[in-house]
Amino acid sequence: MNILKQRQRLVLGFLATTFLMLLTVSAFGHTIEGSDASFVQAIDGPAVLPFIYLGAKHMVTGYDHLLFLVGVIFFLYRPKHVVQYVTLFAIGHSITLLFGVLADLRVNAYIIDAIIGLSIVYKAFENIDGFKLVLGFEPNTKMAVFIFGLFHGLGLATKLQEFTISNNGLVTNIVSFNLGVEIGQILALSTVFILLSIWRTNESYLRHAFATNTALMTGGFLLAGYQMSAYMISPPI
Repeated sequence: MNILKQRQRLVLGFLATTFLMLLTVSAFGHTIEGSDASFVQAIDGPAVLPFIYLGAKHMVTGYDHLLFLVGVIFFLYRPKHVVQYVTLFAIGHSITLLFGVLADLRVNAYIIDAIIGLSIVYKAFENIDGFKLVLGFEPNTKMAVFIFGLFHGLGLATKLQEFTISNNGLVTNIVSFNLGVEIGQILALSTVFILLSIWRTNESYLRHAFATNTALMTGGFLLAGYQMSAYMISPPI
C-alpha cells in the first residue's frame, strides 16, 4: 500500500511539474528555430525522415497542442475513446496543415495562436461542466475537437510559412512533417494517458479534477492573452 501511495505521489508530482513547465514555456511561444530552421530553409528535394523528425519534435515541444489534448483525454477512460477523439483532432489539423502550406494560405500567427489558447480554455471549461451549469447546454464535443483541430493545424502551417521552403519535394516534405506530428502526438499522449490512468486509481483524481482543469483553463487564458498582446504591439504587415 505504501509503495502504491509513493507511486501515486510521484505521478502527481510529475504531472504538476510538467504542467508548470508548460505554463512557463507558454510565455515565450514555440516555433522551429536554430539548426532545425536552417535545415528547413536549406533543404532542396524530398527529405522524408528529417521532416518526420521535425514534425514529431514540434508536437512533443508544442505545449499548446498538448495542453488542449490533455484536456480532451482528461475524462476519457477507454483507449478506444481516446483514439476516436485524437483521430478527429488529427484529421482536422492535417487538413489545414497541408492546405495552409501548399495553398500558401496566409493568416496572422498571433491570432491563430490566441485561438489555440482559447481552445484550451474551452475544453477545460467543458471538463468542469461549465457550459451545462452556466449556459444550460452541452456542446458537441466531437465537433468542437475537430474544429479546433483545424485551427491547431493552421497554427502549425504558420510556423512552416515563416521560412522559404523549396518547391522541390514540398508535398513529400509537408506530408512527412505531418506524419511526424502524428507520431509525436501518439508518443506524448500515450505517456499522459498512462500517467492519468495511474492517478485515477487514487481518490485524489476526482477530488483535484476541478482544480486541475481550472489551472488548465488559466494556462489557456495566459497563452491567448500573451498572443493578443503580441498582436497588438506587432508592426502592421
